[in-house]
Amino acid sequence: MAITAAMVKELREATAAGMMDAKKALTETDGDFEAAVDWLRTKGLAKAAKKAGRTAAEGLVGVAVDGGVGVAVEVNSETDFVGKNAEFQAMVKDIASAALAADDLEALNAAQVNGKAVSEIITDKIATIGENMGLRRMAKIEAASVVTYVHNSVADGMGKIGVLVGLNGANDAFGKQVAMHIAAANPAALGEADLDPAIVEKEKQVQIDIARESGKPENIIENMIKGRMAKFIAESTLLGQAFVVNPDLTVEAAAKEAGVEITGFVRLEVGEGIEKVAEDFAAEVAKAAQG
Repeated sequence: MAITAAMVKELREATAAGMMDAKKALTETDGDFEAAVDWLRTKGLAKAAKKAGRTAAEGLVGVAVDGGVGVAVEVNSETDFVGKNAEFQAMVKDIASAALAADDLEALNAAQVNGKAVSEIITDKIATIGENMGLRRMAKIEAASVVTYVHNSVADGMGKIGVLVGLNGANDAFGKQVAMHIAAANPAALGEADLDPAIVEKEKQVQIDIARESGKPENIIENMIKGRMAKFIAESTLLGQAFVVNPDLTVEAAAKEAGVEITGFVRLEVGEGIEKVAEDFAAEVAKAAQG
């Protein structure tokens, strides 16, 4: 496979590796981006473990709670300006409220709000506001107590990041601290049992390759891997992470001190995972000026 300058540039941006190292990594892995990232990590040449997702979608995440049920919805728009629009915000609030009684995204799109389906409400709003919009995701959590937090809030219950935390036991102040921790730390899962086995196995293989590059004996490597994987799992899981409010405690230990059990969480961030298409506005203007 031919290795292009664009491929090298993308890999360098993702890993902060040098140009020649990035090119060699792509050559060694036949242009496989993810494999090239792992190759660079194995050689100790990658300064970043993963590439941050470039996002094109704007809009808002809305949250709502009713008793022991909490929901978060993501409603997208083309520009950030729409997220500041009062009509759009009112629509997001209505959709989040409707989501409390919906089992999934399909049911939410069909749910009635003031006699009209959510999907129709969005279509109407596209016509009046003049931007494409869409209901992208919803997530629900049920627990004895559900606490919410919205980061970069633009109105009550909506902003760029929405977090729900399920608790056994009542301690809203602690729950809010955990929700803020989740917004900042973005854990991959609640605990070790909830981590994707494929992700764990992939990380283990990368760490094995890194350790073997050191040339140490296999018995030493085995102990190195155990330690590094324990650290990876702790840093990837909410319960294992150092609590931002008191880094001397894990979140799990802090929960015990607070007299509650964390049963689950949801974190939605506007546009995460949607790749943004780079636009050269200067070129567009020049093209338009030329007719």
